[in-house]
Amino acid sequence: MLRALYRKIRFDKQSDRIGPDCPFTHWRLYFKSKGEKLCRSKFKKFGEGADIRPGVYAISCSRIEIGARVVLRPGTMLFADSRPGGKGIIIEDDVLIGSGVHFYTVNHKFDNPDVPIYMQGHYDSREIIVKKGAWIGANTILLPGVVIGENSVVGAGAVVTKSIPAGVVAVGNPARVIKKIESDRNED
Repeated sequence: MLRALYRKIRFDKQSDRIGPDCPFTHWRLYFKSKGEKLCRSKFKKFGEGADIRPGVYAISCSRIEIGARVVLRPGTMLFADSRPGGKGIIIEDDVLIGSGVHFYTVNHKFDNPDVPIYMQGHYDSREIIVKKGAWIGANTILLPGVVIGENSVVGAGAVVTKSIPAGVVAVGNPARVIKKIESDRNED
């Protein structure tokens, strides 16, 4: 019993992940300074003023960049590819991310109907980038290879299968642009 506990503690400290399933490190997220120290040791980049709340999962942290003033809320899941040459996730500065947002850089293969999907492996991973100032609504899913443009809004519950340009609002499944964000100031 003690040997198993020791192995779990060592795994949690050495693994390239953060999440409630790693309780011997995850508890640090409840305390600002300890959480920041944990995140700086795990992530490829962890920007000034960034914050990861308890309940976030991040797989392959060493391939994930979190920009300045980004807050990841409970239920958010970041899945970078841990395989050699696998792709990661870049979240630039000042990005708003709602609760329960999922990032997936890789997907299961499902090309052969004669082989169970479980046994077909995965496609090559593709990087996900969320540009500066974007807002990703709660429970959104970002799929491999998408780029969310600067200062764009992705509405809650959207499934983003293709990149979204800068300065627009996109909603739905699959996400589609419904309007351009324009200044309503009167220029005299």
